[in-house]
Amino acid sequence: MHALPFSRLLITAGLSSMLALLPLTATAYESELFSLKNRWEHTMSGLPANQREGTLKVLSDEATTLVSENSDQPELLVWQGIILASYARERGGFGALGIAGDARDALEQAIALDPQGGNGSAYVTLGALYDNVPGRPISFGSSEKARQMFQRAVEIRPEGIDVNYYYAEFLLDEGDTAAAREHAERAVSGTPRAQRELSDEALRRDAQAMLNRL
Repeated sequence: MHALPFSRLLITAGLSSMLALLPLTATAYESELFSLKNRWEHTMSGLPANQREGTLKVLSDEATTLVSENSDQPELLVWQGIILASYARERGGFGALGIAGDARDALEQAIALDPQGGNGSAYVTLGALYDNVPGRPISFGSSEKARQMFQRAVEIRPEGIDVNYYYAEFLLDEGDTAAAREHAERAVSGTPRAQRELSDEALRRDAQAMLNRL
């Protein structure tokens, strides 16, 4: 439950100094976003847990800077939320609660711009946040809100490996073994997302391990 310098597209050499002060063009931010996605995927799937926190801090700084320059782009906000949520999870403790709150805010802004929430990714990440952070008055955790977010994610992308695995994990914690088994089975037979194959295959293995325990 953060800045590195970015390249800018120069139209002409004579305009370079002026354009360096402008927000990134669509092409430029898409390139930076592609890099963020790939590095996040490598971090979460290829690095040992004890090596992730520092890298995620750098990625979250970059994502925050990118969003500040392109605040009307819901996909950027979704990825800012995903990266911040990952960073909060790896950091842990009370120091992670503010980061988790920033992740929630970014994801809610993304949904305000795109009700589909990046094909459900914003909703499943929000579900995990609501499930994993403490409840009030310490933080914003809520089993009811987590369930709502997971259910919305499943409505949007019923075949999603991540959607079904995290919902299954939530349901198992809630004591609903039958429903957890159903969604774990759907995760095992689900469809990996483009550019997220490594992390989705890891979740597929986790879903199978869950089924083996049930």
